[in-house]
Amino acid sequence: MTTIEFASQTPRITTRPAVATLVVNALANSYRAWKNRRAFYRLGEMSDAELADIGLTRADLHVAIGVPFGRDPTVKLRAIASERADTIEDLARQVA
Repeated sequence: MTTIEFASQTPRITTRPAVATLVVNALANSYRAWKNRRAFYRLGEMSDAELADIGLTRADLHVAIGVPFGRDPTVKLRAIASERADTIEDLARQVA
């Protein structure tokens, strides 16, 4: 077998594991998004004071629920909470 023949056969060998990896990763991401969505719905049962303790408001929950079904709403909540924390820190630096 020459190098040229081997090089032309190599992509067929390596694509099967790559496709399997993509499928497994897609299933794992879907499962993680489903679990996080279930946890997200439990946040709706918390009081406003409990939500404030973790840096969220009820309006944040309404914004995060707007993400498409297959996506993870907790990612949106994390972005909202960290943006709010950064804003509060910036305001505290300006006052001090």
